[in-house]
Amino acid sequence: MDVMHERCAGLDVHKKMIVACVRLVVDRKVSRECRTFDTSTSGLLALLAWLTEQGCTHVAMEATGVYWKPVWNILSDGAFELVVANAAHIKNVPGRKTDMNDAMWIADLVACGLIRASFVPDEQQQNLRSLLRTRKQVTREQTRHIQRLQKTLEEANIKLDSAITDIIGLSGRRMIEAIVAGETDPARLALLADRRIKASHDELREALRGRVTDHHRFLLQLHLEQHDFLTVAITKVDQQVDMLIARMDEAVKAGQARFRALMILLCSIPGVSMLSARIILAEIGRDMRRFPTAGHLVAWAGLCPGQNESAGKRKSSRLRKGAPWLKTALVQCAVSAVKKKDSYYKAQFNRLKSRRGPQKAICAVAASMLTAIYHMLNDGTGHQDLGAGHFDRRSTDVKARRLVSQLTKLGFQVQLQPLAVAA
Repeated sequence: MDVMHERCAGLDVHKKMIVACVRLVVDRKVSRECRTFDTSTSGLLALLAWLTEQGCTHVAMEATGVYWKPVWNILSDGAFELVVANAAHIKNVPGRKTDMNDAMWIADLVACGLIRASFVPDEQQQNLRSLLRTRKQVTREQTRHIQRLQKTLEEANIKLDSAITDIIGLSGRRMIEAIVAGETDPARLALLADRRIKASHDELREALRGRVTDHHRFLLQLHLEQHDFLTVAITKVDQQVDMLIARMDEAVKAGQARFRALMILLCSIPGVSMLSARIILAEIGRDMRRFPTAGHLVAWAGLCPGQNESAGKRKSSRLRKGAPWLKTALVQCAVSAVKKKDSYYKAQFNRLKSRRGPQKAICAVAASMLTAIYHMLNDGTGHQDLGAGHFDRRSTDVKARRLVSQLTKLGFQVQLQPLAVAA
């Protein structure tokens, strides 16, 4: 196999140590040297000095959790090209597995140009990603405390969630705080409901009739405090995100779109909110030139089905893992988009749901939305909804073949005969 890089290195990154292998080609002879370094800052600086001394032009490592990030931050100051690869793409053959063999294998792959570099955003975008991912984790924890509140109320035989939708809303909050304060009369608790609540006064009174003990009041108070604390944390994260976006827009280059302007552009897509637009842009970035086509972006996100074919037969295959943070955000946007009347996404969902099921249909809608996002960011154009009648406007031959295929599957033999056109 042809050698593309004569001076390169492979790194096997762990939590406490790094095994580095430098591969040199001198007079058509391959020589390898392996060393072990600590993952401390002094150890990484020593690794950087050694790689620079050896004259490496390319250094590759696999993405192992978060352990590769400090290595990337320090080695990126070197005069060589740094490559982070997907661990699944460079997996070695089984047997004789050691840290040194792994480093040598990575060095051999990068020497022959067989490693495909992963997308690593700049520092500001990485910080934005981290903030928005933290926000989602905090929101999930806040939801868990709401569920624990509901569980505590059920233990006290308070059926509040069956009468109102949001137990942490204005009315639910008043009632829970009154229960914590010691109020036990269900009629008085029902009077705390807002007049816009659909449940009647009698329904609320029966739902609030239970047996609340001091133990239940303590747990309700605890979960309310945790919910409020997490609300403050989410507000702080949002403020930090706004400040970071403002700094990114100040440092934008001439001719490049501002981050906030792109957020407003993506909000023209049905189902995409300002928060969703932030998450999408933080995950894929503003520059679409790193993805040759929209299909590459959809595959990177993990929204296209995997390939599983053998002996000419195609077997069912699930979606790949891809980018989980981006995938979940797009699926949530797709769930909202299919609710809009007379839209292309709603028509696509209804068309696929009957044949493939709702889960696969919603993933297909998410893939279509990501395709539209790619072209919007790449061309700077606005979103254009094709409308609910898009599939009905297809060519007559395509629709005829589809209908004939459906009748054939039902056991009918179909012969098409065009109608005579009147003179």
